[in-house]
Amino acid sequence: MVSGAIALAFLPLVLTFIIRYRYYFVLFYRAVLVRIWYDCKTGLTREERAFQYVLTHATPGDPESIMETFDLWCSSVEFISNIGPKKGKIMDRILSENSPLTVLELGSHCGYSTVRIARALPLGARLYSVEMDAKNAAIAEKVIRLAGFDDDMVELIVSPSDEVIPKLRSEYGLERLDFVFMDHWKKCYRNDLQALEGSGLLGKGSVVLADNILFPGAPKFLKHIRKSGLYEWKIHRATLEYSKGIRDGMAELVYLGIK
Repeated sequence: MVSGAIALAFLPLVLTFIIRYRYYFVLFYRAVLVRIWYDCKTGLTREERAFQYVLTHATPGDPESIMETFDLWCSSVEFISNIGPKKGKIMDRILSENSPLTVLELGSHCGYSTVRIARALPLGARLYSVEMDAKNAAIAEKVIRLAGFDDDMVELIVSPSDEVIPKLRSEYGLERLDFVFMDHWKKCYRNDLQALEGSGLLGKGSVVLADNILFPGAPKFLKHIRKSGLYEWKIHRATLEYSKGIRDGMAELVYLGIK
């Protein structure tokens, strides 16, 4: 009787906890448990499964069809942390306003955001997309080419970001970066931003857009941009891609130049 009374006493707390964090439980189920199940069932990686779906359902040479098919798969089949359509529209607007000619993407993953950026760039622009995972890079390469973008417009670099950034000037001939999109490991955001600052590739007016700065979060990155005085910046608040109820956001930075 006593143990039953104790259980009843804790029941409201348990229910409150479940209700409060229900969206995180759903995310854990979709991002972890479903992934493990399909990994065992198919013998393919999640990224390979996503590409197979895109390959059989999207229209080759049509970036919009590629993205829409990815969005459908990520929202109804398995969760993948792409920028997604809602935050993607914010990036579309920023790209339209700035018309960057030289773009760096840190974190190609499956190539979704690479395609999204490339199809919004002006004629003559070039996108350098960096992915450290060779298997994911192979998928991204296929997706990028399926969308119709060749090596002249999109160059995929398979290497860790902290190894690529110091070589952008010497090995890739870059003089300035007009736009940088960060969507790789969040723990790398601050160090990579500081490396870009030290490289001299950020010029006055260069734009940096960093995804998922609230969830999973990049507190050291946010602390740096607040204290550095090198940027005008703001946070575009949104929800986590392909999810409900989980707050997230992107940081938009405009480089002011060295003080």
